[in-house]
Amino acid sequence: MNETGVNPAYLKMPHVEPGMRVGLFGGSFNPPHAGHELVADIALRRLKLDQLWWMVTPGNPLKSRNQLAPLSERIALCEKIAHDPRIKITAFEQALGQSYTARTLEKVRQKNRGVRFVWIMGADNLKSFHLWQDWQAIAKTYPIAVIDRPGATLAYLSSKMAKTFEYARIDEDDAASLASRAAPAWTFIHGPRSPLSSTALRAKAD
Repeated sequence: MNETGVNPAYLKMPHVEPGMRVGLFGGSFNPPHAGHELVADIALRRLKLDQLWWMVTPGNPLKSRNQLAPLSERIALCEKIAHDPRIKITAFEQALGQSYTARTLEKVRQKNRGVRFVWIMGADNLKSFHLWQDWQAIAKTYPIAVIDRPGATLAYLSSKMAKTFEYARIDEDDAASLASRAAPAWTFIHGPRSPLSSTALRAKAD
């Protein structure tokens, strides 16, 4: 363990090989819940992924760090609910010393040449995606799969990201080809939705 109480194995990027199709599913997961597991499952199936990296971030720049449970605790909770062996729980962003997605993705690209990555995000994040630092750079780094979430089904029609990159949207029926496409490219994937949210679960715990 290091000073954060996190097993050093979680601070390294998972092992991948060139040609593999890998989803990047990042978030604070504070706490993780069945809704996150459902998004991961849909992404694995519809995008035909070899792996999905469940990236537990040290902190979200858009949220107060005071609200976050310890990183080691969030990792342990993710491990409990991520049952598919293709899901790899990782917190390598902690070792990078920063938490901006655009920078993280650039580091991922530098260290994993030839791997076909797709950024995975819940539709509930679309509304605020344009507030992320260098959000357009994110969209131009890797293809993006937006997974439906309760109350967010229409977000892909009204969000700034969807409007800006409307020309790069591909039909949901072609989702399996997303990992092989050059960015920018994105799709909105409908499917089963879980009503759970981390915010509601924290409020219930309080």
